Amino acid sequence: MLVETLDVGPNTAGEHGETPLFWAALEGHEGVVKVLLQREDVNPNTANEDGTTPLSIAAWNGHEGVVKMLLERLDVDPNTADEDGQTPLFGATCHGHEGVVKVLLELKDVNPNTASKSGSTPLSRAACEGHAGVVKMLMERLDVDPNAAGEDGGTPLLWAARDGHEGVVKVLLGRNDTDPNTASKDGTTPLSTAAWEGHEGVVKMLLQRLDVDPNTADEDCETPLFGAAHEGHEGVVKMLLERSDVDPNTADKDGETPLFRAALEGHEGVVKVLLERNDTDPNTASKDGTTPLSTAACEGHAGVVRMLLQRLDVDPNIADEYGQTPLFGAAHEGHEGVVKMLLERLDVNPNTADEDGQTPLFWAASDGYEGVVQTLLGRVDVNTDIADLAGETALSQALKNGHHAIIKLLSKRKNSIPLSDSHKSTLPSSPKPPGPDQRPFKRIRRF
Repeated sequence: MLVETLDVGPNTAGEHGETPLFWAALEGHEGVVKVLLQREDVNPNTANEDGTTPLSIAAWNGHEGVVKMLLERLDVDPNTADEDGQTPLFGATCHGHEGVVKVLLELKDVNPNTASKSGSTPLSRAACEGHAGVVKMLMERLDVDPNAAGEDGGTPLLWAARDGHEGVVKVLLGRNDTDPNTASKDGTTPLSTAAWEGHEGVVKMLLQRLDVDPNTADEDCETPLFGAAHEGHEGVVKMLLERSDVDPNTADKDGETPLFRAALEGHEGVVKVLLERNDTDPNTASKDGTTPLSTAACEGHAGVVRMLLQRLDVDPNIADEYGQTPLFGAAHEGHEGVVKMLLERLDVNPNTADEDGQTPLFWAASDGYEGVVQTLLGRVDVNTDIADLAGETALSQALKNGHHAIIKLLSKRKNSIPLSDSHKSTLPSSPKPPGPDQRPFKRIRRF
């Protein structure tokens, strides 16, 4: 009755620019919309303050009947975008409203590739949200670009792969012009992001494509295998290693290999799978000289250490740039079980000192790890008298820190004699480096 009154303005907007037609479209009130559109003076394109039109808000909310009525008006522009550059089609695809998408795509003048200000297209948005039905409808339009990338370089396939939307990935790969190797600006490919996230189904589909490069690395030189190994996705690692062209030794920018990362994180299953490849080098060290065995020992991953030590080609004495061996790291961190395991290898040298002249026994005694000290002393070739560059010994450190049980253990050894002042004075008169209580353990790295 109100709209039939000529002095009632059908385009009168509220505080934020919403007209009666906008509100009716928002709520899906088809009868009200029909009545309003019968007024010749109704402007169906009047947008609110953020640029959203009645058609756009109806599309966003999936009101198919309202959308159809609005599109019957020749003066309705189906491509009008809001302040974020989002069109009615974008809104409908975002929320998976297949009926509305179908209606809009039947219009010849609808541009299916119009991107938002962030560079996201209707296809990329639908792919990201996992709306396989919408993606299928869009991909049936030959003018839809399946490789359109957003500001960060991410394609529809990358977003679908990242979130594990297998149905969407299948549809996208069904188009011959879909490039499965297109990477984002940081170098991440669809295969890489699926591997990092552990989406086995997506990884499998991508690897079935002969044109997919499984070794493509991102800006940090991290490959799909590296990501899967780092996150502990054993199934993905297996799938990747079944490809003979996958290099298990490709290192990242820090020189860390997939095996290194799996060892660091304690992923025993992944380590086992990697070591089953004959071409996996278990001794490849990072740029600071840390080996997979060394990082596993330092972190206390006994299972990983055991597997690595079973390999005859693993060298348990490789030291990093600071001169610290796997035994050193395990002793310093108090990992008694790992220390015991390492010492069972007769080729492990328990007296190897770091660049400051400090041995595994020195640090275990200094830090009060009684069990580690006892385990080390079980080796008859352990020398308890080795002094560091400051002239300190394992016993002197135990005395200084009040570790009485350790003092007792060390004193039982015949060669455990506290360093006298006269002995100390014979050391080179070089500047005294900071003691172990002042200097942090250099090789400890937190990821």
